[in-house]
Amino acid sequence: MAFHLQLPSSSSSSSSSSSYLTLSHKTPIKAPFSQNPSNYQNLPQFPTWVSSVRSKSFNFLMSGTLSLALSLTGVGFAEGKVGVNKPELLPKEFTTVIDVAGFLSDGQEKRLAQEIASLEKDTGYKLRVLAQNYPDTPGLAIKDFWNVDDSTIVFVADPTFGNILNFNVGASVDLDIPRSFWSRLAGKYGNMFYWKEQGEDASVEAAVMAISSCLREPVGSNNCSE
Repeated sequence: MAFHLQLPSSSSSSSSSSSYLTLSHKTPIKAPFSQNPSNYQNLPQFPTWVSSVRSKSFNFLMSGTLSLALSLTGVGFAEGKVGVNKPELLPKEFTTVIDVAGFLSDGQEKRLAQEIASLEKDTGYKLRVLAQNYPDTPGLAIKDFWNVDDSTIVFVADPTFGNILNFNVGASVDLDIPRSFWSRLAGKYGNMFYWKEQGEDASVEAAVMAISSCLREPVGSNNCSE
């Protein structure tokens, strides 16, 4: 089950001034619960996302940042609107954790970066974290900055549309990790009640540690089941 990132062709530019990425998947997925589509007409977009799941191609929440493509958190797919590309919001030096929203303290960023580095060294999986408040996001610029590939999980923490946890999952990761894991993770730590009570930083930290634990498990029929 592969997700394909498609960029609009030049011939389509005349019909829309927006530039965004689209997600298309071959295997339909059921959303944890349905939502009113009219509430999501203005969401941005990208490749495989875990913040809502319905069998429909769409342009989602980051409009460039990987515009929240594989959504497994339970918000519902929607057509993306305005593409975002703000490289000026990127840090000058490479880092695996980018917090343009100010959710994390310096100490939290450092701890998360250390955990991510350890995970990548031990497993080869590349976890990347972006905390944002759309439309204040680097958008498309994040893709080249992080060299996003099939082994990359881009975790976008953005409370704009309710559930704060959104994940762009590379094809290799998608083969190894059951989609139900991302859905459960978003439902547990990403729901509005959790992050409003515990704080956005608590949601981000809990999610990173859960992802790290899951990715370290041997691949099998029951991996990441807890």
